[in-house]
Amino acid sequence: MQIDVHQIKDRVAQQSEAIHQLQAELGKTIVGQNEMISRLLVGLLTDGHILLEGVPGLAKTTAIKSLAQALDTQFRRIQFTPDLLPADLIGTMIYVPSEATFRTRKGPIFANFILADEINRAPSKVQSALLEAMQERQVTIGENTYPLEGLFLVMATQNPIEQEGTYPLPEAQVDRFMLKVKITYPEAEEEQRVLDMALDESARTIKPVLNPKDISAMQDVVKMIYVDEQIKRYILNLVRATRDPAADGMKDLAPLIEYGASPRASIYLGTGARAVAFLQGRGYVTPQDVKDIAYDVLRHRLILSYEAEAEQVTSEDLIKTILQTVPVP
Repeated sequence: MQIDVHQIKDRVAQQSEAIHQLQAELGKTIVGQNEMISRLLVGLLTDGHILLEGVPGLAKTTAIKSLAQALDTQFRRIQFTPDLLPADLIGTMIYVPSEATFRTRKGPIFANFILADEINRAPSKVQSALLEAMQERQVTIGENTYPLEGLFLVMATQNPIEQEGTYPLPEAQVDRFMLKVKITYPEAEEEQRVLDMALDESARTIKPVLNPKDISAMQDVVKMIYVDEQIKRYILNLVRATRDPAADGMKDLAPLIEYGASPRASIYLGTGARAVAFLQGRGYVTPQDVKDIAYDVLRHRLILSYEAEAEQVTSEDLIKTILQTVPVP
C-alpha cells in the first residue's frame, strides 16, 4: 500500500492547532512539568495508561484533573489505602428491600480519567481489579459485565520515598502501564511562578477546548503516522538488546539484567514514537522520537539482577548505555 507522507502531514497539521490549544489551557494551572504533560498527552493519543513516580506536591492530581476539565470529561480520584476493597473501586450489588431485588451500584472506575493515587498502598486484590479494568476495558459486577468509557485513561501514582506498609506492584502488573514517568522538583523560576499563582486570588478556571470525539479523531491520525521499516528494526533491536545485551557487544550488561523487556515494549515504543511525532507536527517517526520515549517505556520493564542492585546500577543507566550502543538508522 502506497503511503503519502505529505497527506499524513497535512492531517497532522490540521490537528496541531487543537492540541496546542489544549496545552495552552493546561498551562493555566500547571507550571513546568512539561515532561509529565507531554507523557499525559502521549497516553491520551495512544490509549495507554501511565504510572507516575514522584514525591507529593508535584501537581500530579492537578494535571489529570485539568486535562479532564479541558476535554469536558469525567474525572475520578481514588485514594488507595490498605483497607480498600475491590467493590470500592468497581462497584457492587446492593439489595433494595422495598423492591426485593438487587441493584448494581457502579464504582468510581466508570469515568473517563482515573487518578489512582498511591496505588501501592492498596492490597494486591484491589490492584488486580484496577489492572484488569485497564486491560479488558470492562468490569464484571455480579453476573453482568459492563464496558468502560470509550475514552479511558488511568494515571496511577506511587511515592518512591515511603515504602513501609505498601504493596509494590508485581512486574507482570507494572507491564500493563504503557509509560512509567519519573517527575522531579521544578526549577527555581518555575517554583516562583507556582508561588505567584498560589498567592494570586484570581481564579484560573479551565475551559473545555476539546471533547472525546476530537481526541478520537486525533488517535486515528496518530495511527496513520508513517513508521519506516528501518525505524521498526531499530525498535526491535533496542528491545532485543535488553534481553541479550552480549549479542550487541554489551557483555558488561549481561550480568546486570535478569529479564529484558517484553514484546509489549516494542509495541509501545512504536505507538509512543508516533504520538511524539504527532505532538511535534510531523507525519513520520524519526529515531529521535524513539529515543525520547524509550526511558518511559523501558524503565519499568527491565528486571535487574542482584548484582546490579549491589553495584547501585539503575534501569536508566542500562537504557542509556543501550541507546548509545545500538546503531541508529
